[in-house]
Amino acid sequence: MITINMHEAKSRLSALVKAVEEDGETVILCRNGKEVAEIRRRPQTPSQPFRRNLTPDPSLRVTFAPGYDPTEALTEDEWPSEYR
Repeated sequence: MITINMHEAKSRLSALVKAVEEDGETVILCRNGKEVAEIRRRPQTPSQPFRRNLTPDPSLRVTFAPGYDPTEALTEDEWPSEYR
């Protein structure tokens, strides 16, 4: 673990990140002698992203009444009264 003050960390940031990346070091940043932040290596993410199973449920399949055409325009009688 590396403990370093903010001023020195600004001038050595590349070297600190390299130590974190290559050696697995943890860097503690201090301001006025108090720890304020931590730089550490991120956990490895899986090589393949998580994929959900989005297979449709056959019980939810929509079936239309015989003779119904969903692309056919509504007749005047089929419109609700507030839209006439």
